[in-house]
Amino acid sequence: MSAVPGSSSNSGAAGALVFYSEFDDFAAWREALRARLPSLDIRHASEIANPADIRYALAWKPPAGFFDSMANLRLIINLGAGVDSLVGRTDLPAGIPITRITDPHMARMMAGYVLFATLRYARDIPSFEQAQRRGAWAYRHPRAPEDVRVAVLGLGELGAFAARELRRQGLTVLGWSRSPRQIDGIQCYAGMETLDAVLAQADILVLMLPLTPQTRGLIGRERLLRLPRGAALINVARGALVDQRAMTDLLQAGHLGGATLDVFEREPLPPDDPLWRMENVLITPHLASVAIPSSAAAQIADNISRVDRGEPPLNVVDPGRGY
Repeated sequence: MSAVPGSSSNSGAAGALVFYSEFDDFAAWREALRARLPSLDIRHASEIANPADIRYALAWKPPAGFFDSMANLRLIINLGAGVDSLVGRTDLPAGIPITRITDPHMARMMAGYVLFATLRYARDIPSFEQAQRRGAWAYRHPRAPEDVRVAVLGLGELGAFAARELRRQGLTVLGWSRSPRQIDGIQCYAGMETLDAVLAQADILVLMLPLTPQTRGLIGRERLLRLPRGAALINVARGALVDQRAMTDLLQAGHLGGATLDVFEREPLPPDDPLWRMENVLITPHLASVAIPSSAAAQIADNISRVDRGEPPLNVVDPGRGY
């Protein structure tokens, strides 16, 4: 994505950009964007007195009604890769493009998390962690990497990147997507009719699918039972892809050997949820991959400049598909 700081198209960006996120650093984003669009009026959502001033919105999970009265809005930039919180809303002005961030730094960050979580299971690290707490020297001979079968569900930009990184470690990688994909070194499957067969082969299941009406609840109890006994689950996508109660039951019963969970049906995960207290579960607070201002600002600035010039932005989301 081209960065064009200081160009006439950038310096002439008109209208204000509103920023909303409960998780991201407004000051860091404002600094990164101003370096590329010096004249752009950048305001936090709490500073907006007149919604008609807003031409661009950079937001992550804005509340209901956020876009009401933004009569001059021309571009919505989702502050991340997953756009489910911006699909199906009633406050979106008709015809306004929604873009997602496709930053290579996000892909590397996500792949790093998936690689860590996968290798932790492939090398049986959880068993050594438990042995350490018991004070036990419990040797387990390492498995050959090619004997560990990892299924990656979702082969979009982030999923394909992670699948390639896993293959580089010598693991046997199966990929599944709703539509056909071809990735060197990855056994790719497509369509609902192949999903159960992929699950049946997975020692480690990695969820990287977008959340859409078609994928919500996709991994229910019956599909979790398709996994070989003792399989591990890694979810870095959306909690609502999985039946969380069924997952919890099967973790307690031992059918699932472990889970690394970055996302949940309800976030934050309530403090009384049994997942917190399970030794075979690792929980992180939805941070497997986040947008980095210094690198993602180039793409955002380019799209704002394109809209200013009357050109269509890049990386537009199709609300009908949900990604």
